Amino acid sequence: MKKHFNLADLYEIVADKVPTRDALVCGDQRATFAELEARANRLAHFLASRGVGAGDHVGLYLYNCNEYLEGMLACFKIRAVPINVNYRYVDEELLYIFDNANMVACIHNREFLPHIAAIRDAAPDLHTFIYVEDGSAEEPAGIDAIEYEQAMAGFSSARDFAERADDDLFILYTGGTTGMPKGVMWPHKAVFYAAMGGGGWFHPDGAITRPEQIADRIGDFPIVGMALAPLMHGACWWYACIQLLAGNTVVLSPYRSLVGEQIWDIVEKEKVNAVSIVGDAMAVPLLDALQANPGRWELSSLFNVGSGGAVFSESKQEAFKQHFPNVFITNSFGSSESGNMGMDGGGKKGQGLGNVTKSEFMSVISDVEGEPHRHVQRGEMGIFARSGHIPVGYYNDPVKTAKTIVEVDGKSWLLLGDEARLEEDDTITVYGRGSNCINSGGEKIFPEEVEQALKANPDIFDCLVVATPDDRFGSKVTAVVAARGGQTLSLEGVQQHAREHIAGYKLPRELHVVDEVPRAPSGKPAYPQALAIALAGNCRVD
Repeated sequence: MKKHFNLADLYEIVADKVPTRDALVCGDQRATFAELEARANRLAHFLASRGVGAGDHVGLYLYNCNEYLEGMLACFKIRAVPINVNYRYVDEELLYIFDNANMVACIHNREFLPHIAAIRDAAPDLHTFIYVEDGSAEEPAGIDAIEYEQAMAGFSSARDFAERADDDLFILYTGGTTGMPKGVMWPHKAVFYAAMGGGGWFHPDGAITRPEQIADRIGDFPIVGMALAPLMHGACWWYACIQLLAGNTVVLSPYRSLVGEQIWDIVEKEKVNAVSIVGDAMAVPLLDALQANPGRWELSSLFNVGSGGAVFSESKQEAFKQHFPNVFITNSFGSSESGNMGMDGGGKKGQGLGNVTKSEFMSVISDVEGEPHRHVQRGEMGIFARSGHIPVGYYNDPVKTAKTIVEVDGKSWLLLGDEARLEEDDTITVYGRGSNCINSGGEKIFPEEVEQALKANPDIFDCLVVATPDDRFGSKVTAVVAARGGQTLSLEGVQQHAREHIAGYKLPRELHVVDEVPRAPSGKPAYPQALAIALAGNCRVD
């Protein structure tokens, strides 16, 4: 059977080459490549027996665990599509993604059974629920959920699936400009090259040109890499795929929050070589633990600390170098829509987030309403854009797709939303999102969504939400509000009410109460004035 640039095909080639190597470690869970392959095959056969097939969507509503990646591979094997579900969502948000993604099945922690039960009637396509034991006592009978190991029992571990294709989909849900998550639709081949290096991250010959060549890119000794973010985020999910397709070992944190001492314990125990973090929000507790415990761990195995998805400040990079003089630091930038767009870019003369060379696949496109899209001239600002291996659009959102993927000179370009300038030397300086999106520790938080939740509070008359600086997370959610009818507001009270509508990480961390929220005469929000109020601090309420 012909092999394709399909992630299941590529994994199977790797598993056949290094079957006895450790593929995956998460706490007490361990699996070799052969074991991961066999378990994914059994789960794939179970899903197929429940009518899940090519193009169907299966939710992965899980904390970090081996079952997450087993579920991913099982979906790919039968040409189904795994859907990442943020386990911090409250019921309103959960229903949105279950419905928007048209899920037919869900693999989830037992702990989440009540949340699924609360919304399942509003998501009628869902027919199969598989729960992973986690020590909780939630009752599975309410949604007829079957336990994960029981589901696989009796099913074959044989690899007897139909031929797959390069353009089978990998969908990654990420924040959208309206505040609700958007499903970025990546063909397997496109995401393999754009986000996973085409199999060439760890080999001098670079990316492969035929699927079978993936076996030639496997090193004699596996690199043990640890991703600290949850698998529900693209930064960790893609990193895990990169590691697996290189024949390396993926180490995951089994903990629900990041405690530096716990992470360094794992690094020492598993002899981790590379740690992948998401900016300063993860760097700070790691560095604090090292500072508070000099000499506690034997960490000579570590040779790389890499970051992506959020600001990794120069001061934090230098702090890591003080503790690990021989470790090299990597700082990449990109997005769920673009894959990896550059590495170690600091911009020019301290400006921008990074700097890349203009090419046939990277450019800056003018995106002015009412004008045709075009490549900008040197010295001109526009929107950072990518061509070549790009997504095919956003699931269930043709309007957003049409605004994001545009045609220029007969070629499709993906507008990434980052403002950028084409320099005189044909390099591109990237400045970041032109929107008001708040990036707090790698989490994308959109002001409009938080504002809507705050306005559900009967004591709040009007509000705007802005990003203010935070030493650990880079930015934090800050609310500027006007109270209704002389009501007295407190930060704790506002948070408590908003928690009914949005996840905890989106809650305001600062509250500023004003007589009138700044707006333009048209009623449109005046975010610069709101930010100035927040930064001045004269109206802050604890």
